[in-house]
Amino acid sequence: MAETFEDMLTGGHPNSLGRTVEVVDLVLSETGRFDELFGCYRSNNEVVRLRTSNAMKRVEAEKHDLLVPYIDRFIEEIGALDQASAQWTLAQLFDRLSGDMDEKQRSAALAIMKRNLENHDDWIVLNNSMETLSKWAGADADLLNWLRPHLERLSADARKSVASRASKKLRALGID
Repeated sequence: MAETFEDMLTGGHPNSLGRTVEVVDLVLSETGRFDELFGCYRSNNEVVRLRTSNAMKRVEAEKHDLLVPYIDRFIEEIGALDQASAQWTLAQLFDRLSGDMDEKQRSAALAIMKRNLENHDDWIVLNNSMETLSKWAGADADLLNWLRPHLERLSADARKSVASRASKKLRALGID
């Protein structure tokens, strides 16, 4: 029996890519296996889910259209995952997929990123959520008004990368 993607994404040092690039190459050459990769988000193994997120960004960069039919599943299934790597990846993917979203999907993606900016403590989740929300706020006055106090709060964060990003976004949006 062929090795599953979950098997391939298991093992090795938790901070390494492991065999992620090999999985991506297989998905790109056998696009019908994308669903198997997406299914790895259901793994009980946190490292597998982390590597799945990394693989998703790589697949999107090469074959964006593979992810489009999964927008609802990213929102509903991955948006509910309590794992920082899944949430920071969602913010990045939501930005890249925003042109493919309908209004309902965009609203749901926005709710996830707002929740993360309000409640998450992971610095990468905060930075990626700020990045995408700031881009979207450029064309949405209501979002801009919502975002301002959160950027102001985060501009005083003890973590330099978070505070710097928030301050930079306030200046870029002209609300500093």
